[in-house]
Amino acid sequence: MSQKIIVIEGYLASGKSTFALQLSRALNISYLIKDTFKIALCKNISVASRIESSIFSTVTFDGMMYVTERMLETNTPVIIEGNFVPAGVKKIDEAGAIKHLVTKYNCTSLDFKFMGNTRVLHQRFLQREKTAERGEVNKIGMDVSYDTFDQWCHNFDDFDIGGETVRVDTTNFTNVDFNTYIKLAKEFMDNLPLCGLVP
Repeated sequence: MSQKIIVIEGYLASGKSTFALQLSRALNISYLIKDTFKIALCKNISVASRIESSIFSTVTFDGMMYVTERMLETNTPVIIEGNFVPAGVKKIDEAGAIKHLVTKYNCTSLDFKFMGNTRVLHQRFLQREKTAERGEVNKIGMDVSYDTFDQWCHNFDDFDIGGETVRVDTTNFTNVDFNTYIKLAKEFMDNLPLCGLVP
C-alpha cells in the first residue's frame, strides 16, 4: 500500500483551514495548517514588520515539510494545508518541495484546490484580518486592494503535484456539500475509486 498525503491549497479566505480540521477529525489523521503552525513557531517571538512575517512564513513552510517528511518516513498519512505556491511566485518552489516528498516516499496524493469568486473572497479576507483568531503574525498589516488580492489568489492557480485534484468552489459556503468531499477523502484513504470526483 502506498503512502498517503492530502493537500488542501488554493485561494486566500476560501475556508481551507476549516476544512482541514473537519477532514482531520473525520479521518482521524493528523493535520498541519500553515497559519496555526506559524502562530505556534512565533509564540515567544516578536514579529515587528511585514518583512519579518514573510521570513517566518518561509521558516514555517520549511518546518511543515520537516514534520511532513518525518510522518511519511514512518508510513503515517498526513493532511497539510496552506496557500502553497508553484515555482516562480516566491523564492521557494513550495509545490516542487511537496512533490519531491510525494516522489521520495512513493506517495499517493489527493489535492483539494479551494477557489471562488475573488470579489467575495476579498471581502471575507478583509473581515478575517480583523479577528483575533487570525493571529498577529499572520495579519497583513495594510489595506489590501481587490486587484492585489485577486493577483495573490491567481498566483496559486498553477499549483500541481500530480495525483488527483478536486476543485472546491467556496464562493458561498452554504452551497458546498463538505460531506461529499469528506467521503471522497475516505474513499482515497481506502484505495477506492473516487466516485463523483469534481474535475
